[in-house]
Amino acid sequence: MEKYSVIDLFAGAGGLSLGFMQTGKYEIKVAFENNPDMQATYKKNHPNVEVMGNVCNADYALIKKKYGDIDIVIGGPPCQGFSNANRQKNTAISQNNMLVRQYIRAILELDPKAFVMENVSMLKSEVHRFYLTREDVQFVEDYNIPVKETSLCLLESNFAFAGVLNIIQSYDQIVKYLWDEKHYAELNVVYKASKNPQKLPDVLKKHKKNLLEFAKAHINDSDDVILKADSEAFAAIMAYFSNECNSATIKDSISEAIMYQRMLSKTKEIFDNDIVVERYETESGINAIIKSYAVYDYLKSILESEKHGYIISSSVLCAADYGAPQKRMRFVAMGIKKSISSKVALPKGSLDEDEYYTVRDAIEDIEDVEAITDVSADKGVLLQPKVVSKLAEKLRDSTMLYNHIITKTTDVAMERFKALKQGQNFHALSDNLKTNTYTDASRTQNTIYLRLNYDEPSGTVVNVRKSMWIHPTLDRAISVREAARLQTFPDSFIFCGSKDKQYQQVGNAVPPIMAKAIAKKLAKLLGNN
Repeated sequence: MEKYSVIDLFAGAGGLSLGFMQTGKYEIKVAFENNPDMQATYKKNHPNVEVMGNVCNADYALIKKKYGDIDIVIGGPPCQGFSNANRQKNTAISQNNMLVRQYIRAILELDPKAFVMENVSMLKSEVHRFYLTREDVQFVEDYNIPVKETSLCLLESNFAFAGVLNIIQSYDQIVKYLWDEKHYAELNVVYKASKNPQKLPDVLKKHKKNLLEFAKAHINDSDDVILKADSEAFAAIMAYFSNECNSATIKDSISEAIMYQRMLSKTKEIFDNDIVVERYETESGINAIIKSYAVYDYLKSILESEKHGYIISSSVLCAADYGAPQKRMRFVAMGIKKSISSKVALPKGSLDEDEYYTVRDAIEDIEDVEAITDVSADKGVLLQPKVVSKLAEKLRDSTMLYNHIITKTTDVAMERFKALKQGQNFHALSDNLKTNTYTDASRTQNTIYLRLNYDEPSGTVVNVRKSMWIHPTLDRAISVREAARLQTFPDSFIFCGSKDKQYQQVGNAVPPIMAKAIAKKLAKLLGNN
């Protein structure tokens, strides 16, 4: 039987592609991935696929001319929360959300038989929305995409002042007051560190040169509210380095300037993206009232329309149900042309909770293989034959083990490693082992400094280097290969790039075992008709 031709968008290292390839029913023609290290990994493991860069520049007419009709579009466009999802940032709009539009553009231009989109489990939530731009108004009306008013907090009430509305409605005024990005970045680092008095002096010392250099551009004697706040912020920094005040006064002195810069940055984005502001409200701070629509409603309204004719099934799937040794929750939408099938459904998991594979199943067989810390020294290790779990048997498809690389362990980290038992994390440490690491130790996520439990599936594999995941029985970090095993990448799949880039690629990937289950179900739907 002829294989279905596939394009993979936002392909990353290639976990989704691998799952589709493992069924033997699909042929990946083209993959788009903009990150050079992920590109290198994809090319190494999928040598027969043409790998292209920025999906925004994709010419689908040219691809069809070269490869013929494309049957399936797959991919996981990055999609992050918007607006007030994180008020601490000085940005209002995640440009990543715009990449969902690129994914839909590919479907509209290629008109495939089916598509599969994978994303974070929160995609259907209120957090993932598009702001309505002037360019979108007609489009949203044509497809009857549901819209609602959304309040975007620009400035909290204790920082508001007379005349602020005039400033945020004038592009020229916004640009006049907005700092150079480097200046904001430097002071924002100090502002964040000011929440942890023990950490602040070290941060100030590290950034001293730039802070003093940038201060020259901000010291003034103006009575203008914003300029005065700028001046007071950098004057406080200079006073600290002149030993005229201590670090305890820094936060109060720089807060106003930081908040005004965040406000200006958000309002500039409103102008830059031509977002429709219905009105401004001032009862509780300064809020822009903007119309928005959910990312998922956008996708569904367009693709299920009579014009495009897809039927879509979507759900949040748990990777452990499909044989991965981790409880990774991912949103998956599968669409198929109504002319091909009147029904579409995502695959049911084959395992019940009591049958889940565990961390032990995935990595115990390589516990005695010594991990290395230098990427350049990764020449591979010969695996000795041994009795292994059913899962490890599937993953040990190579006699050589690569990417068994770990971070070097500092003395502080080693103390923490030794203090933690399986299943424990940073919060289980004594107070003397929590100091000088995180801005607010009490708010540290439960995934930080987590010693994995051998007899349970892991939680969602992220960049385990940043999260400092610890081996269940050894006092060292989880290796890139061990993280890849938890994601169900076989040992023959080699990751490229620096240590951190390898960890990142593994954390971002779709577990191939789950991708394979989805691919098998899709092939059945297509083949039945």
